[in-house]
Amino acid sequence: MTIRNIAIIAHVDHGKTTLVDALLKQGGAFAEYEEVGELIMDSNAQEKERGITIYAKNTSITYKDCKINIVDTPGHADFGSEVERILRTVDCVLLVVDAQEGPMPQTKFVLKKSLELGLRPIVVINKIDKPAARPMEVVDEVFDLFVALKANDKQLDFPYLFAVAREGIAKRTIDDRSEDLSPLFDLIMEHVQPAEQNLKAPFRMQPSSLSYDNYLGRLAVGRVYEGVARPGDNVYVKTADGSVRKSRITKVFVAEGLKRKEVKEADAGDIVTIAGIPDIYVGETITTDEQAELLPAIRIDPPTISMNFLVNNSPFAGKEGKLVTTRHIKERLEKERETNVGLKVEEIPGTDSYKVSGRGELHLSVLIEDMRREGFELQISRPEVIMQEENGEKLEPIEHAIIDVPEEFTGTVIDMLARRKGEMLDMKTHEKNTRLEYKVPTRGLLGFRGDFIIETRGEGILTHSFLVYEPYKGEMTHNVHGSMVSMENGVTVAFALWGLQERGRLFVIPQTKVYVGMIVGESNKSEEMTVNPTKEKKLSNMRASGSDEAINLVPVQPMTLEQALEYIAEDELVEVTPVSIRLRKKHLVQHERKKAQRASGK
Repeated sequence: MTIRNIAIIAHVDHGKTTLVDALLKQGGAFAEYEEVGELIMDSNAQEKERGITIYAKNTSITYKDCKINIVDTPGHADFGSEVERILRTVDCVLLVVDAQEGPMPQTKFVLKKSLELGLRPIVVINKIDKPAARPMEVVDEVFDLFVALKANDKQLDFPYLFAVAREGIAKRTIDDRSEDLSPLFDLIMEHVQPAEQNLKAPFRMQPSSLSYDNYLGRLAVGRVYEGVARPGDNVYVKTADGSVRKSRITKVFVAEGLKRKEVKEADAGDIVTIAGIPDIYVGETITTDEQAELLPAIRIDPPTISMNFLVNNSPFAGKEGKLVTTRHIKERLEKERETNVGLKVEEIPGTDSYKVSGRGELHLSVLIEDMRREGFELQISRPEVIMQEENGEKLEPIEHAIIDVPEEFTGTVIDMLARRKGEMLDMKTHEKNTRLEYKVPTRGLLGFRGDFIIETRGEGILTHSFLVYEPYKGEMTHNVHGSMVSMENGVTVAFALWGLQERGRLFVIPQTKVYVGMIVGESNKSEEMTVNPTKEKKLSNMRASGSDEAINLVPVQPMTLEQALEYIAEDELVEVTPVSIRLRKKHLVQHERKKAQRASGK
């Protein structure tokens, strides 16, 4: 049986996972009696809640006596490291592009990585049933993108077809009549070269990702480049620094639909999961021949954002979580680093904190959310951009941003990005909607999304991905917010909050436990405001029409983790527990904050 390995890549929400659903259903991955849902590959709890793919996962189907391994990849720029390492295991990619939106920032990122590896993509123009779809224009835009990314002649001659993934339909031309994905299956068989199967060579593979099983321990997932993988084989694990260690394969699994099937052997060209090597890492070479050459290292773009993870030392520490010590946090971060190759963890000397670096705010907030669900309590500092230095020059990360807004808000958005050192690349208006294309420093986009949603009344769409490091753009002015900070320990009362809501936006509701130094709202002024949210109404036996007004509180929308991280200033922290997300000052007592301000010269 021949093997073909493909990955499905695209910008977020262009229909990758929906297309995988349709391929699995029509490829016979499920028995007739099985009940199949939607977005089957998004199996992680956060993936289901957020509606995005976070982790790359592989599956397989059989078509015309050929095994097709399919890898579903994330579409969000923050999880780019998942895409980068998985592309090494496949022979072709399906580039899915929305028939209305066209190529977006992440489309460019994933396509660039694919072209650099010499892959020849198949382009799938999806969602052609949209009322505003413009499929042929999008094909031209994709071709222009290939040219801009310096694709070679073979790559420029890419095959393309049209699809409605939600309905499981693919067509070679717009006017074709089609009831299934047969045209796509046939194009895969025509265009994708069967995987090389050198079965006589010694076994050699490289893990592109890691998994974990409660019974089997750490599992290595990757492609067998040469030879045959068998349980019981003694192997050598070789690393880039030249070290070699011995180990043994205990079990071998292959993907069969959504199931993991144990096999007695797996041939070259297949994507497999092997157990038995407890200390295996992504990118190492596993082989039965001690003299075998190392497989090329998996290169990952460096992190662009960092946050400090601190032990929770607030007055409420230890009341809502089980895992609260430095040791717990260290062990969890070390475990995450083993499988999350885009993550970097550094211990900050002399403190109970760790500097954790990743590809973006969402990349790190997914980790924080996982930790709080596992019972951790910790505090997080404001995200900071990671600068680089080259030949004595300071460089900063630049993002490629695409913004879709109603025409009436265009001027406001342009002004907002100008203050953040944004450089306009393109601007198009179509049917009272404007698309702006920008190069913006990453630090200019920190905290930008909240202001952007407010200024565009929730009608704007912002997408961005890391582009390049460029010379430092200079200081930029931000709208500095002032926080309402509690001056008392206790429980908030409606009467006190009613008086405070005229002075700003509240983050808490009545009967919320608060402590001195906890942030309870955002002030209308730029200065910090200390308030008493626990103050109760003085009671008397007299009634008066003026003083007995009804207490009407403005509804409070609870802050999400991402919103909290965007909001906090340099002297503030987010306190994260399994139950609550709170904002607080680093120095809880007011005179300590003033002392710290004088020391910093601000």
